[in-house]
Amino acid sequence: MTEIWLIRHGQTDWNLARRFQGQSDIALNQTGIRQAYSCADKLAKVNFEAVYASDLLRAHKTAEIISAPHKLEIKADPRLREICMGVWEGQFFDDVHSKYGDSLMEGPRDPSQPRVEGGESFFQVAQRMSAAADDIANLHPHGKVLLVSHGLAVAVLFCLARDIPITQANKYIPDNTAALQINWPKI
Repeated sequence: MTEIWLIRHGQTDWNLARRFQGQSDIALNQTGIRQAYSCADKLAKVNFEAVYASDLLRAHKTAEIISAPHKLEIKADPRLREICMGVWEGQFFDDVHSKYGDSLMEGPRDPSQPRVEGGESFFQVAQRMSAAADDIANLHPHGKVLLVSHGLAVAVLFCLARDIPITQANKYIPDNTAALQINWPKI
């Protein structure tokens, strides 16, 4: 069993403005950089044997900062990207809420269906995140691994590991640079 520390990337200007980022490649802002350094300080004494990150800039930069004290190479993996938000990407939360209502802003009723045109379903995110976690666990079967990704992607993997329905994943989205720990594969 592999111990995986799930970290959501640091803050971006789009987080601050309450815009859907999805798979748009948005950089960290100064607060996000400070958050990553603070997280690095907190995790400096944790003995990680590997670091994996989404290939999107905000997650990869967060991983670079956090992993610096460990002197570990970051393994970028596009399967660790955030959910694709289709036509919602770049839009403000309030505008989407006004246009689509409460039901689409919450977790999906059917996790196999995308909530938005051109987007991914929660099930698709769960498939790629669990496949990445399986590969990581196979490479580090008894190790401690740092995985830096995105809010919903992290929450979906957390739900899978804890036997929580993925339709509830929105409730488990961590704050920027907050750590969640899971064991994978789940027991």
